[in-house]
Amino acid sequence: MSFSNALQRHQELFNKLDSIQADTELLAEHITATFEAGGKLIFMGNGGSAADSQHLAAEFVVRYKAERRPLAAIALTTDTSILTAHANDYDFSTVFTRQMQALCQPKDLVIGISTSGNSANIIDAIKAAQSIGATCWAWTGASGGELKDIADHCLCVPCNETARIQEAHIFIGHWLCEEMDRVSTEI
Repeated sequence: MSFSNALQRHQELFNKLDSIQADTELLAEHITATFEAGGKLIFMGNGGSAADSQHLAAEFVVRYKAERRPLAAIALTTDTSILTAHANDYDFSTVFTRQMQALCQPKDLVIGISTSGNSANIIDAIKAAQSIGATCWAWTGASGGELKDIADHCLCVPCNETARIQEAHIFIGHWLCEEMDRVSTEI
């Protein structure tokens, strides 16, 4: 594929993102309410979605653009000792679940990122977070996969191409950071 072709596919997707604007605005409201209640964001994902989880947690804690107070966010993808011990002692399908059981509180908001919506370890951790009482959002591709029916809310990017879905996820994450910059004096 040529650069122009990839750029065209990117632009075509981004021209469709207004179709999920209401969902992204609802998510921003939920994030604001989470911070107001003293809760935290908990991100998780595999592969590129793991990197996005870490990236976005850092933007909330450190800052995005505005000088503001740090906002509580963690990525369950960063502690290699926990990840490898759990995968060795238990099973990779529950690698985020154990962390969720240890770290998640009812006032928290969980974001599970899975382009397919079918990642077993995200599904299992979402269920664990729900049993704790946390609000759970899934970020997926067009179909939503199993997560669409399991998470409290599903942000389904209208695309089936993994790279384009990930580009949309990070764009949405950056917009959320901008929104938190804007409302941070209120929270």
